[in-house]
Amino acid sequence: MTKLLDLDASRRDALLNAALKEFSIQGYDNASTNVIAKEAGFSKALMFHYVGSNQELFLFTYDYFNELLDREYFSRMDYSIKDIFERLRTSYLLQIELMKQYPWIIDFNKLSAKTKSDEINKALEDRASAKKTFEIFDMIDVSKFRVDLNVEKCKQFILWANVGFTNQILDNIRNSADKNHDYNHIITTLDDYLDELRKVFYVADREGTD
Repeated sequence: MTKLLDLDASRRDALLNAALKEFSIQGYDNASTNVIAKEAGFSKALMFHYVGSNQELFLFTYDYFNELLDREYFSRMDYSIKDIFERLRTSYLLQIELMKQYPWIIDFNKLSAKTKSDEINKALEDRASAKKTFEIFDMIDVSKFRVDLNVEKCKQFILWANVGFTNQILDNIRNSADKNHDYNHIITTLDDYLDELRKVFYVADREGTD
């Protein structure tokens, strides 16, 4: 078992964040343990005191964030919410909470990319077979959409908007010199965007009109 579990939480998070960032950007094959150690504030020798190999670090990083997402995101999503925009908002709020501590967690899925290592590929395949699946748009209330719209195509448009907004948030967080990000402003901006999307895709609310 890796000695990473012996580290105090702040130092472990620093190393795991650095590993997640490097593996997400470079992939397993091209990731540099020198870069990971330096960004985490470890010497390379000290890092390998806690983790035996690059492979062990990669798989520990994968398992750690996979379990974290299961516990803090998928298990906390309220699937009873049928309004597509309310469900998106719930998803964003959970993701933002995770990003406060783990800025690269949204890129976790990039760790599943095929590598040149048969052993790593087999380990990832085994993990993928046991992984939970969740579609953000499953079983939504389609009655709120305007009748002249193709709901399936609308879902695709909304997905593209969702991806664009996520990328904007990530760019702002990762490229800002100020680490004290205004997450309340992000949520306010999100709510404004979702309100505009409702106007585009939903039947107008006629409550209070003749």
